[in-house]
Amino acid sequence: MLVKTKAIVISSLKYQEKSLIVKCLTLSDGLKSYFVPNAFAAKKSNQKIAYFQPLTILEIEANHKNKGTLEHFKEIKLAHAYQTISSDILKSTIVMFLSEIIQHSIHEEEKNEPLFLFLESALLWLDAHEDVANFHLILVLEMTKFLGFYPDTSDKEYPYFEKNEGVFIPLQSISCLNEQETHLFKRLLDLKFDSEQKIFAGVERQILLKILLSYYTIHLDGFKNPKSLEVLKEVFA
Repeated sequence: MLVKTKAIVISSLKYQEKSLIVKCLTLSDGLKSYFVPNAFAAKKSNQKIAYFQPLTILEIEANHKNKGTLEHFKEIKLAHAYQTISSDILKSTIVMFLSEIIQHSIHEEEKNEPLFLFLESALLWLDAHEDVANFHLILVLEMTKFLGFYPDTSDKEYPYFEKNEGVFIPLQSISCLNEQETHLFKRLLDLKFDSEQKIFAGVERQILLKILLSYYTIHLDGFKNPKSLEVLKEVFA
């Protein structure tokens, strides 16, 4: 079936000498993997390597056979040409990290239009703004709304966050954040992308990142910490 849709590049893997296998989150069909032959060929092609950088937003036309095999692009163009992400080391590191988070979080080939639209708008916000120190924390937390395990904030006044059930409770158990960590987590829950970026010190961001990755590990089977985690820590140090 010939499909025209937007797609966000999640990962690309070199195959043999000249080809790529590209995984995308599509607006029309959710997660899809594509085979790109001769991606590294010297001759000009409409399937340029630059299109397949992490979290690039594309407009694609593709043949979807929907048989669990690799699909094929027919036409590709940029849906949005980023102005700052590729040239800003902080933003490009954030994007590399987030692409791994998404890759380890989404496994089913099913349409998730709200998630796609959220990621698209968030990436455009990242590209357009300078103060982005908390962007990755907010996005990783907000993604849990679409993945099904956003924290229940109905008892947010309680001093401990219990990670297994995703709730706030009055007495600390072994699966809880301590009181200081819970306080930090509550502050993160209140943040939006446009919020004051200096609300957290560097060490507090590290604590929050550790909390979020632990929370994902509990709620997503097979979730792995991104390889780019250490690079991200260095950039934010």
